Amino acid sequence: MKVSVKVPATTANLGPGFDCLGMALPIYNTVTIEETVLPGTGVEINVIAENDSADEFSLEHIPMDENSIIYKAVELLYNSIGQSPTELKITIHSQIPIARGLGSSASVIVGGLIAANELLGKPADEAALLSIATEVEGHPDNVTPAIIGGLTISSSEDDGSIAYRKIEWPEEWTLTVCIPEYELATDISRSVLPKEVPMQDAVYNAQRMGMFMQAIHTKDSELMKIALKDKLHQPYRMKLVPGLEKIAEKLKHEDNVLGCVLSGAGPSILIISEKNNFDKIKSIVREVWTDLNVKAEIITLPVENNGAQVLTQED
Repeated sequence: MKVSVKVPATTANLGPGFDCLGMALPIYNTVTIEETVLPGTGVEINVIAENDSADEFSLEHIPMDENSIIYKAVELLYNSIGQSPTELKITIHSQIPIARGLGSSASVIVGGLIAANELLGKPADEAALLSIATEVEGHPDNVTPAIIGGLTISSSEDDGSIAYRKIEWPEEWTLTVCIPEYELATDISRSVLPKEVPMQDAVYNAQRMGMFMQAIHTKDSELMKIALKDKLHQPYRMKLVPGLEKIAEKLKHEDNVLGCVLSGAGPSILIISEKNNFDKIKSIVREVWTDLNVKAEIITLPVENNGAQVLTQED
């Protein structure tokens, strides 16, 4: 039996929503899991780059055995029903750039879990899949929108469950994703964060999260410009993304730009804007990064409202 699952990329944090806000984007990885009939073959994992965004250097860093995050997720699902995975062939068709802050790891975890769940006859419901995915990923901000799509807010509860809600994103607000050619591993990006923050910074972010929710619900562009600010992670990560501070400063002077934030742990940048000034936005980013010899792909995207989808199921 063989199952294929298509999973969207995700962008997390969105400024003030550190480890709780996430949004699905229309870039995809497809994970296929096939039960093989040859005993003793164990797990076989193959990664196929669909385009240049997942280059050979990046793919070298993905474990192709039981140490892979996708296998760990599948194993947890099997173990949850008292089974162990045996002979499986896992193929990842990769379109989501790796180590760029676009949820590539979350996508393969989610794709593997949903495909394996289909193979097993769907023993796990959405809540169980979210819990297992978060256990492997470490936090729910990327895996939640990868599973259910759209903009989500989520948290890990003490009992291991994931509390979440899907929030409607205003159609008037558009996303421009700026993806530099270099990688930034999440563990490196997390290593620069302090273990404790000043109370005033925590209060600052709580204020911005409240404003963020109100701005979303009322489509208040002026409030959103204030809400997208952050003091918990971006000030510390700024030095890891050359040119980010200068790009953000230049974009402040563009009337239709609501904000410029790191996508997840970076180094990709997410620019939120209204109306049709995409060419100006792209030219500002390219100008700053060209001066720093940083090559990048810059694309304007809508929100992907669909989460992971089962494409094929064959006996």
